[in-house]
Amino acid sequence: MSLLLGCIADDFTGATDLAGMLVRAGMRTVQMIGVPQGPLPGDVDAVVIALKSRTTPPQDAVRESLAALDWLRDAGCRQFYFKYCSTFDSTDRGNIGPVTDALMDALGTDFTIACPAFPENKRTIFKGYLFVGDELLSESGMRNHPLTPMTDANLVRVLQKQTSRKVGLVGHEVVARGATAITAHIAALKRDGVQIAIVDAVSNEDLMRIGAALADMPLVTAGSGIALGLPQNFRSAGLLAEGAVAGALNVPQGLRAVISGSCSVATNAQVAHFIASGRPAFAIDPLRLAEGEDLVGMALDWAAPLLPEGPPLIYATAAPDAVKAVQARLGVERAGLLVEEALAAIARGMVARGVRQMLVAGGETSGAVVQALGVSGLHIGPQIDPGVPWTTTLGDTPMALALKSGNFGSVDFFTKAWSVLP
Repeated sequence: MSLLLGCIADDFTGATDLAGMLVRAGMRTVQMIGVPQGPLPGDVDAVVIALKSRTTPPQDAVRESLAALDWLRDAGCRQFYFKYCSTFDSTDRGNIGPVTDALMDALGTDFTIACPAFPENKRTIFKGYLFVGDELLSESGMRNHPLTPMTDANLVRVLQKQTSRKVGLVGHEVVARGATAITAHIAALKRDGVQIAIVDAVSNEDLMRIGAALADMPLVTAGSGIALGLPQNFRSAGLLAEGAVAGALNVPQGLRAVISGSCSVATNAQVAHFIASGRPAFAIDPLRLAEGEDLVGMALDWAAPLLPEGPPLIYATAAPDAVKAVQARLGVERAGLLVEEALAAIARGMVARGVRQMLVAGGETSGAVVQALGVSGLHIGPQIDPGVPWTTTLGDTPMALALKSGNFGSVDFFTKAWSVLP
């Protein structure tokens, strides 16, 4: 086995997002939960190591990312990819900048790009500013994110606060001229002392042009969008077969459930749509958890008779004002931890009751759930919506999982996802 691309993702839904994009582009891809402890399954072109490092202390994120890099280097990967969210989720202290710095130092490279663009999900970059749909990032729902509120849409400015390296820009007027122009502009930036460049992209065509310019770049940092443009380089080098089928799944049968912890605008709309369509839903209240109520047991007892009829929803999703009120009473960390632990315990209980197909919404929630279920890795299958594929878990008792970033998916995602399963 010769691994071509080794990826480090800073959360579990982001890892699945990236793996799904690579599968779309024809790379046989497996997602591992944490640094692998044994051999990879079957023939694989790319591996995505999923970490839960997006909102951990920067020193912990750096340590975990370097451990993943060590494994990927030992596995013989030819190129490395640090994946973060398409909304560049971070704070002034990190973690995107510190992890990028550490990976660059470890690889001995003096230049990389940063490009969270994902046009299919309406994340575009123009003149260094990140847009969510028609809104600047700082005017979107991300300004109210409970852990990483994004109040500045200028990515050059955001990243420069997190790194001592000089940050520059490859503007769209350069990207539109193609790979040769991008390569030449990067060379000019390097002469000016720039070591990390934000790259504009407003379309999939831009992603393909950027990807072609990155063939010889040891480290790429990006959202999942750039993954569309990288496999072509391996294919051109004769390292990746033409027309490979990479996304087939053997889907285990069983009961279905939906668990949602994200409080994003998109997930709030998805929860509301699910409830408005007359489907059963049970709300998890962090304040009641803090008071010691056994909401886990109550939720599982409530769900048990409903499971045979179709997927019930158990959710802690709430509007920004409600989230802020809870955080004011409990503290940000305690509120988040209470919800994560409760939803993870509910997921374990669901599996014990025969659930084998589960949809999980939210990066932090997905991380807690897959860890609670002891999932070591995922086979990547068909896409439900851009950035969200179905997967099946590795191991003796496989199950189907869809791990959805809070910001992704159409309003009817919780209901239509099941029709995509083979």
